[in-house]
Amino acid sequence: MRLSRRLVLAAALAPVLLSAAVPAARAAEPTSILNASYDIARELFEAINAKFEPAYKAKTGKEIKVNQSHAGTSKQARSIVEGLEADVVTFNQITDIQFLVDKGFVAKDWQTRLPNAASPWYSFPAFLVRAGNPKNVKNWDDLVRDDVKLVFPNPKTSGNGRYTYIAAYAFALEKFNGDEAKADAFAKKLLSNVVVFDTGGRGATTSFVEREQGDVLITFEAEVISAKDAYKDKNFQVVVPPVSLLAEFPVAVVDKVVDKRGSRQVATDYLTWLYSTEGQTIAAQANNRVVDKAVAEQFKDKFAPVRLLKVEDVFGGWDKLQKGHFVSDGKLDQLFVGK
Repeated sequence: MRLSRRLVLAAALAPVLLSAAVPAARAAEPTSILNASYDIARELFEAINAKFEPAYKAKTGKEIKVNQSHAGTSKQARSIVEGLEADVVTFNQITDIQFLVDKGFVAKDWQTRLPNAASPWYSFPAFLVRAGNPKNVKNWDDLVRDDVKLVFPNPKTSGNGRYTYIAAYAFALEKFNGDEAKADAFAKKLLSNVVVFDTGGRGATTSFVEREQGDVLITFEAEVISAKDAYKDKNFQVVVPPVSLLAEFPVAVVDKVVDKRGSRQVATDYLTWLYSTEGQTIAAQANNRVVDKAVAEQFKDKFAPVRLLKVEDVFGGWDKLQKGHFVSDGKLDQLFVGK
């Protein structure tokens, strides 16, 4: 009877002991985290991680390795929902983080957790043209001429490409005093002038600079400047249009993943470090416009003046823009005929 009672007691206690052990295992902070990021940010985060990892060890005494995953951010968001265990995301459009919010992976208050609505730096679509600017490209108007051929990533797969599309559309709305029909025609012509639609920003850069396709590459200013500097022998020229569209680069902890892996603290520390003087300096050196005023002042001569439109002012916010332009059979699909 005593043995029987002991077995019964052991069986009763087993679930309690197991449940107590699970949180303890999860609380053990991992030695690596994964950052899922946008396509053209490889070199940027290589530089950031090389400084963050020793800084984290010096502060905490713990080793950490930051692994990277790069692709179009819409693809990255879908991969996370399908099982990619990214602890943090560093994206280039808010809608892809909102997708993760809607799917229960990121908390609704993610933009209040970090400064500047969780966007540590920003950029906008700019142009890279061939030596001597033979097509005399200066503004968005020039991109819809019959003799100008374009390269930019597919707006259906790339946040980078979406920014180009909506920047052009916003320019047209302003140019034509809000006439949507004329803006539609402008955007349709722009899309028809594209000679190759790569799935991501880095592929578009490769098509332009190495495969020598098109007359103009349209991508984030940071990538435009970097490509010019990397291919000095080709004498590319950077053209910053007088007006473009603000591209914020939002970041967030992936709550569902960090709670599972026990990595919330290091993931939060990583994103917070992006706002440090060192993190902001690395971002500025990589040709991003940063939010730290002192660092921005230090690098101000690096950047040309530009007037930046905002999605909120032109389109009434990301939610309205998404529903009007990027849903199935929305504005983009209607104008993307034959592509």
